Amino acid sequence: MTSKTIELSLDEIFNLAKASLLKHGANEENADAVANTVTNAERDGSLSHGLFRIPGYIKALQSKKVDGSAKPEIKEVTPTIFRCDAKNGFAPLAHKYSLKPLIEAAHKFGIAGVAIQRSHHFAALWPEVETISENGLVGLTSVSYTPAVAPAGGTTALFGTNPMSFAWPRPGKNPIVFDMATSSMAKGEIQIAARDGHSVPLGTGLSSSGELTTDASEIDKGVLLPFGGHKGSVIALMIELLSGPLVGETFSYETKERDNGDGGPVQGGQFILALSPEICSGKDTSDQIEQFINKYNEIDGVRLPGARRHKNREDNGPRQVNAELINTVIRLRDES
Repeated sequence: MTSKTIELSLDEIFNLAKASLLKHGANEENADAVANTVTNAERDGSLSHGLFRIPGYIKALQSKKVDGSAKPEIKEVTPTIFRCDAKNGFAPLAHKYSLKPLIEAAHKFGIAGVAIQRSHHFAALWPEVETISENGLVGLTSVSYTPAVAPAGGTTALFGTNPMSFAWPRPGKNPIVFDMATSSMAKGEIQIAARDGHSVPLGTGLSSSGELTTDASEIDKGVLLPFGGHKGSVIALMIELLSGPLVGETFSYETKERDNGDGGPVQGGQFILALSPEICSGKDTSDQIEQFINKYNEIDGVRLPGARRHKNREDNGPRQVNAELINTVIRLRDES
């Protein structure tokens, strides 16, 4: 089954996203931050985190679960540790407030971290770490969500899809960057596959009856599996700890228990770390990194993490967006 698409420019995507958010209670600052994140996802080909997320953002505004006028507060706990209270607002604005002091501290001390609390994260993770690496630093971040993934060997969801993202700076060039769920496939990708009638690889997840299936709609009703069996499972466990108790927030199952079930982004925490390669190593390692990348790229069939996204970014032309999705967002924008 092929879905009908409509061509939109990046400016049209941004304006549609922002207008929809403003219509449903987000203030200018929050709407701008979220719309920018959504537009960048569409620009880079991350369709499951682009306009696809707008109806969920709006559900959270309509139910008042998210404060569309939230203004994050940053507290310097120590010279290298910051705590951001997102005030029950959307994560993109919390990032805008958190990353500047984090980057400044990492440049001064070699390492710095921020614990984000009471944040509603619904986007890809690479924007945060790319911002860090564009400033010459290594970035690492993780979030949990609500139970969707069964631990290795089990059939009951306990972990969120628990993504993590990492970026390494390359002066004058695009950073090395990856953004990955610890589930076999991101939840948003499962939902898009189900919407478009696409099958997924066997081992992606289980149906509601606990059977392996390639039917994305059945997996959406059942559970995802971790990537790589027990190896992905323990990484998901690590992210539960880093993104929950370490930052003063909840495990995925606790997050679900307090959520109102409106379908919008849940309240939770985020862990972000920034490191200076120069301070940690005591020298400039950029030439060493480039030699490694040259050897990496000499191997047939490999692609540097983030390369496809950066290639997509070179195209400033219009994007093809699912027509039904666009019509849904337009209806939300035009609601009286």
